Amino acid sequence: MTGDDPETGLELHWRGKDVDDATRAFAERVVRGAIADAVRIDTLIRDASENWRLERMATVDRNVLRVAIYELLHESDTPPAVVLDEAIEVAKRFGGEESGQFVNGVLDAVKRGLQKAAGPGAR
Repeated sequence: MTGDDPETGLELHWRGKDVDDATRAFAERVVRGAIADAVRIDTLIRDASENWRLERMATVDRNVLRVAIYELLHESDTPPAVVLDEAIEVAKRFGGEESGQFVNGVLDAVKRGLQKAAGPGAR
């Protein structure tokens, strides 16, 4: 949102905060991972969000979706229901009036698509 590169943004975010190493490592892994896998993640968002161009989505909503989808794809220790619940809460808190519902709908569609692609027994 600020136009800063991700490393500068992370550095500014942590400044003055007392956070345990595991929390910081997880947050940084998710942010960096979402950026590294942005092409795939953005494709999943586009496919799941009918009638919405990625560029027209609210910045908060778009970035909450990116982080949550990264987690669905790469953080198998976090149950999908937890990923969705946390993303919806973040969207409600920091997004617009409809952000929670929008994020819920898109993530639910992405989750179903990933489960279908993975086949029976997928998480």
